[in-house]
Amino acid sequence: MDVLLVTFLRALAFGTPLLWAALGEIVAERSGVVNLGVEGMMLLGAFFAFATAQLTGFPALGLGVAALVGGAAALVHAVVCVRLRGNQYVSGLALGMVGVGIAGLLGRGWEGTPLRTPLPELSWLTLSGLVLSGVVWVFLYHSRWGIILRSVGESPAAADAQGVQVFLVRYLAVGFGGLTAGIAGGFLSVAYRPSWTEGMTAGMGWIAIAITVFSGWDPLRAVAGSLLFGALFHLSFRLQGFVAPELLKMAPYLGTILVLTVATARRGAWWQEVPEALGAPYVRGER
Repeated sequence: MDVLLVTFLRALAFGTPLLWAALGEIVAERSGVVNLGVEGMMLLGAFFAFATAQLTGFPALGLGVAALVGGAAALVHAVVCVRLRGNQYVSGLALGMVGVGIAGLLGRGWEGTPLRTPLPELSWLTLSGLVLSGVVWVFLYHSRWGIILRSVGESPAAADAQGVQVFLVRYLAVGFGGLTAGIAGGFLSVAYRPSWTEGMTAGMGWIAIAITVFSGWDPLRAVAGSLLFGALFHLSFRLQGFVAPELLKMAPYLGTILVLTVATARRGAWWQEVPEALGAPYVRGER
């Protein structure tokens, strides 16, 4: 029983940043915009949260700055994809690489420095993530604004004809995704691993994107996905006495590939949830 409880608590702690990042990506993709730059936004959030908390002594302030930085980075992606109608996948990849580079550059000199006033691993931020998943679910499926958001992701032309500000909705959705990705990264540097290390997200942004697909763009199922990957990461350390460490370290990433493979192979009712206009730029007047 103790083993199960410890595994659950560790999965909850590690799953927290995955859940925050996945919730933002779900909202962004529900509006029809893919953002593959989650990894870069998380690293930017991790660095700015750490630097702010270290300089001021207030980790909550660091999380606020991380959210603003993540949101600002996401809005750059939104301008390229929504206003300039650039390729969403290329723009997202570029954002991810730029974010990783900027965070690494600014983080020189802070490498390995422990945070003076860290937050506990399981804190109000973990509970807030669980509450936020319920709030986003109610918003998407039981609110007028959620219907508008999903209609933009399904058929932006039809939504536009109904008087919906398609561009504004997509800006807000992508910006929200950046805010949550920034907080997800900030959680890593002020709570989970209270320090700054270059590349400390270690592919978590990509796992969050996989959870988005795995969940069928459903915020509540994203909770289960986050806990699953959190448990995989915990077990990759716990089972090192029984299984080769190299194999265990690959387990979460092999799980990501497996999830995406199954998700794309089984195009059943769950797959029907994919937004119809996902990845497609909207040009007013075109069908």
